[in-house]
Amino acid sequence: MTGYNNNSGNGDLHFADELWKTANKLRGSVESAEYKHIVLGLLFLKYISDAFEERQQYLIEETHNPDNPDYYTSVESDAEFVCEDKDEYLGANIFWVPKEARWSYLMENATQPNLGKLIDEAMLAIEREYPKYLKGLLPKIYAHSAISPQTLGEIVNLFSTIGFGTKDAKAKDVLGRTYEYFIKMFAKTEGHRGGEFYTPKCVVRLIVEMLEPYEGRIYDPACGSGGMFVQSLKFIQAHNGNGRRISIYGQELNEATWRICKMNLAIRGLEGNIALGNTFFDDRHRDLRADYILTNPPFNMKEWGADRVVGDVRLKYGRPPNSNANYMWIQHFIHHLAPIGIAGFVMANGSMSVGGAEGEIRQKIIEGDLVDCIVACPPQLFFTTQIPVCLWFVTKDKADKRCRNRQGETLFIDARKLFVKISRVQNDFTDEHIAKIAGTYHAWRGEKEEGEYKDISGFCKSATLDDIRSHGYFLTPGRYVGTEIVEDEGEPFEEKMAKLTSQLAKQFKESEELQKKIRTNLKDLGFNIDSNNTD
Repeated sequence: MTGYNNNSGNGDLHFADELWKTANKLRGSVESAEYKHIVLGLLFLKYISDAFEERQQYLIEETHNPDNPDYYTSVESDAEFVCEDKDEYLGANIFWVPKEARWSYLMENATQPNLGKLIDEAMLAIEREYPKYLKGLLPKIYAHSAISPQTLGEIVNLFSTIGFGTKDAKAKDVLGRTYEYFIKMFAKTEGHRGGEFYTPKCVVRLIVEMLEPYEGRIYDPACGSGGMFVQSLKFIQAHNGNGRRISIYGQELNEATWRICKMNLAIRGLEGNIALGNTFFDDRHRDLRADYILTNPPFNMKEWGADRVVGDVRLKYGRPPNSNANYMWIQHFIHHLAPIGIAGFVMANGSMSVGGAEGEIRQKIIEGDLVDCIVACPPQLFFTTQIPVCLWFVTKDKADKRCRNRQGETLFIDARKLFVKISRVQNDFTDEHIAKIAGTYHAWRGEKEEGEYKDISGFCKSATLDDIRSHGYFLTPGRYVGTEIVEDEGEPFEEKMAKLTSQLAKQFKESEELQKKIRTNLKDLGFNIDSNNTD
């Protein structure tokens, strides 16, 4: 099912860890939240300059190549004109970069005390060239940054060691993956605040693999740094699809994060309608009905302003309490789905079983036969929150002719045991885990290439609406899938019990010996725990 690498590590980006470590050391006492925009802005600038300079080198060679009649000229001034002709770059889908914004120029001035001012001017120069796409987007924060000109020069020199915009680098998506890696590391550094703009790649990939957004309108109303869009494009490319057949729509509340998202899309060559504003109270895509909704909204939001959406058309199933916005998000997603659209989103586990007003809304959504699949996720997938999460998949049409008729059915998957530990505090899905979960979902939907679906005790269960009613409209997968069946090893009970008893006796004996050694060691140190009276 999966067609591209997990990249939870860095794959062939062998330099990424060292690049991050060195760059992070240079920030000194500067807050990560500020330093993030300094570094990501420079990465963007380096990329477009690299691509420009490679194209320029090609033009220099071809204007002096007699075997190329399209470019060759014996007049040096004509050759110089061609090498600076903006159309020669735009026609090759490459940014034309003004001289004052080229990396080579910044390198020449890397030791100057006004380097920050020069970088700001470079950002402005690029925005002036591309006002439609970049106006007001790039960071102009370098001249007044807390980072010294010397440190800024060191960062420029550091990034000069990596070629991001060359043909080979672009083929391997070196910049995109480095940019993605830096976003992840900044999110990790910032802790809880970092969760505002970063969703772990394995979670995004699982949602993408389950929805398979080959074409159509893709919407993320809480888009952060744009990871859902980027992974959708990677999925399309991995399956030899055409990225031009998707339309991207998003909205982000935080302006700084919105800028990161726009730059993240720009370096991938993606154009998207990414709006800035509060999705609840200023829905910038009011008339959109999306084919795919992929999102990780900020869940469990308290005091979110429920009184401001009274009578809102999106609240078809009920008004959520001001104490939690989860069901505002869920109803927002449902409202924006096309008739045969499908949404996949991250939610806190409490959304599956909460009672009160939210429980009543969930009951109505279930009775409306909208819940296609629920996936219980392993703990600690997010390093920005310890809140247990699940994945919801919601659709308005389970009789969609692209799959089998699933009306009155919901698939429950308990994936809590499918993970690898990548650090003391974080778990991850492997490619195999993602393939297993996504493959199970597609088999259940009746997609022939995935084979026949079967319930598996402890892992997956296709439940009916009556099943869900009998469980009080709770959507917790563990209620439906049961316990995992452990295969009989063929060992008679008496023999197995004797073996276990022997092992236990051995462990008791080892424990007694260990206690004796500890007591002896303590006596040698002048302590006699047998004589201590703690009553």
